[in-house]
Amino acid sequence: MKKAFITGINGQDGSYLAEYLLSLGYEVHGIIRRNSTSENQQSRFTEEVRHRLNIHYGDMLDQSSLQKLLFDIQPDEIYNLAAQSHVRISYDVPQFTAQTNAIGVLNILEAYRISCPTARFYQASSSEMFGNSIDDDGFQRETTPLTPVSPYGCSKVFGYNIVKNYRNAYKLHACNGILFNHESPRRGSNFVTNKVVKTAVEIKLGLTDKLELGNMDSYRDWGHSKDYVKAMHMIINHDKPDDFVVSTMKTNSVRDMVKYVFAKLDLNYEEYVTQNDKFIRPEELKYLKGDSTKIRSILGWYPEYTFETLMDDMINHWLEKLK
Repeated sequence: MKKAFITGINGQDGSYLAEYLLSLGYEVHGIIRRNSTSENQQSRFTEEVRHRLNIHYGDMLDQSSLQKLLFDIQPDEIYNLAAQSHVRISYDVPQFTAQTNAIGVLNILEAYRISCPTARFYQASSSEMFGNSIDDDGFQRETTPLTPVSPYGCSKVFGYNIVKNYRNAYKLHACNGILFNHESPRRGSNFVTNKVVKTAVEIKLGLTDKLELGNMDSYRDWGHSKDYVKAMHMIINHDKPDDFVVSTMKTNSVRDMVKYVFAKLDLNYEEYVTQNDKFIRPEELKYLKGDSTKIRSILGWYPEYTFETLMDDMINHWLEKLK
């Protein structure tokens, strides 16, 4: 039985990854930070899954706890998914974002190097690292220059590069997945996708009467978290450590998403949606569209969900939950 160690196990990706690895027969360990309302910390897991997980307390800023856990567990695979993951909020807490997303990666790499250097390591890198850098054909890929436009994106560039440095310097099996935007019903409702879907359903059910958004003309490459955690597992199990873009290779604007969701609910979005400047980033990232040809050709990964089926999954979730 393989053993996996997941940071950020109680997040959107961590919860789907844990369930996927359990289905493959893994022994799954993960860390959560101590919280005053512990009842909510594993809310993304079903009762059955919760009883099969090995949950430990830890923190990305406490290398000693990470080092001890990795020494005791001796995992075969380490997935670093922990982060301050909200781009807009990274402007409000830039130092914490940098400490968690940059120094936190360094901490777990050191713990990994010292405690279990024969394990394999996966780092959750982000399309936000590209910023507004776009290749001539309209795509971003592994070779596209990294020019981030947020504290979150800047912190992720450090994490990405320090993983490559440790791979080369210490001959570790450490790899990066450069994941473009991926969503699900488990996404936090302060992220734009779930905010749009949840509020639209609330409007449909008469629970509220308006939706406030920031820039509706920014474009994103949206996939489903379920597809992307399978890519993580493929990347870490590739015969050599490498870096891969994971994306649908299609892009839609926030306005496209709003139109689709409201239309599915037989609503005219123009009657309910307004723009509020407080949701606009100080420096906007206008366009993301990933070229995932490399992972498709080398590892055989393809997404099962389309943009439309992703949105349908989220709409159905909130209709069932709010009714």
